[in-house]
Amino acid sequence: METPKRGLAIHFIDGSKMHIEFPVQAPNETAVLLRLEEILKQRQILAEVDGAVVLIPFDNIKYMQVYPSSPRLPRYAILGAAIRD
Repeated sequence: METPKRGLAIHFIDGSKMHIEFPVQAPNETAVLLRLEEILKQRQILAEVDGAVVLIPFDNIKYMQVYPSSPRLPRYAILGAAIRD
């Protein structure tokens, strides 16, 4: 059985992009929410990628897109939104 994948598309201030794919990191929705809150608190992404540690400070990030969306998000999240040009 294949492990379900999750992904993160990071859009940097300079216009470049990075896509990271990873397996499920938390056993349940509550744990996902706690990890999200910790990442926001730390203001950086720290990932083990292909045997190396990658540290991405939020200061260099324009926005991030995490998929799939967690069914449980912080209370301040806007739900059901769409991006329009």
